[in-house]
Amino acid sequence: MSETGKGPATGLVHGGRRKAWRGRIVNPPVERASTVLFDSVAEMESSPGELGSYRYGRLGTATHWALSEALTELEPGAAGTALFPSGLAAITSALLTVLSPGDELLAPDNVYGPTRKFCNTMLRRFGVATRYYDPRTLPEPGPTTRAILLESPGSLTMEVQDIPAITALARKLGLVTLLDNTWATPLLFPAIAAGVDISILAATKYVGGHADLMLGTATATPEHFEKLQAAAWELGHAVSPDDAWLASRGLRTMAIRLKQHEENALKVAHWLREQPEVGLMLHPAFPDCPGHEFWKRDFKGSSGLFSFELKQGDRTLLIDSLKLFGIGYSWGGFESLATPADGYCTVSAPPASNLIRLHVGLEDTDDLIADLASALAIAR
Repeated sequence: MSETGKGPATGLVHGGRRKAWRGRIVNPPVERASTVLFDSVAEMESSPGELGSYRYGRLGTATHWALSEALTELEPGAAGTALFPSGLAAITSALLTVLSPGDELLAPDNVYGPTRKFCNTMLRRFGVATRYYDPRTLPEPGPTTRAILLESPGSLTMEVQDIPAITALARKLGLVTLLDNTWATPLLFPAIAAGVDISILAATKYVGGHADLMLGTATATPEHFEKLQAAAWELGHAVSPDDAWLASRGLRTMAIRLKQHEENALKVAHWLREQPEVGLMLHPAFPDCPGHEFWKRDFKGSSGLFSFELKQGDRTLLIDSLKLFGIGYSWGGFESLATPADGYCTVSAPPASNLIRLHVGLEDTDDLIADLASALAIAR
């Protein structure tokens, strides 16, 4: 339940739809603007330049505020949501908000590849050290540790972390926790309620839901939101109002889409597990997946993304032979995708080799299974 006492699906439908922003129409309109006009110099100079106040297009319009408010209402305990032009921009900006030269960041070894590159390049140049840890076991924070980055489940190898335990330890030590919550969204894992300080989404994925926008969001507690929003503006981040509007539209159906993604993915995963060519099933809802016990305890369901080990056959040939699964980056849209899932791990070995990652979309699962069966036969 949200802070308003309504269920999350109700929040998705009604969130951000203030009458002041939408008038008599159902959806807040797309407000495309760079320049905002004032009646006088005094009015212009007194404009506060904050969320909900018109000042300059880069700082947002009602199109952006409606999306931010709806996302914030999904996270009980959150103070606000900042918008970014991509999921990676949300992650990097959040890290820059909480880290300073001389600090150490703890990051899981299965972290999203571009995030890892940012830590190893720009953060390093800024004097921030990154220590990678096995996502299954958090190491002891050091004297310069300032923040802990979480990704649960990992976007390729799917390890689920014990987030409540980690956030409890972090609060005891005065550390900031940041979570890439794209796989679950707040519908399946309300991160702020679990003790996370900044919850990040690549809204390009399930929030948008239609593979037609680029967007990142970061929802934060009262202690961190103002600094996060200030960092977004100081770094010059601006989100297209069209993308913000598309994301708001996607939110309205996200609950029902996630349920269908879950149902379809579980059916496909159970079928794959019975095939002799398939080894380890890295789906958080399956006992084989590292951290399954934390998923079972903490999450309200699963989404459409998982990986599996191909024990026999040519992985590239299998993927190339699929007809209904597209080959491409991203996921979370209505379409099914298949990609090689080579981990970035250096501290801990991936739990399996020759991995394939699937995003199961909204097609008929019998058709998807038939496609996989044909490709497995070719790959043999």
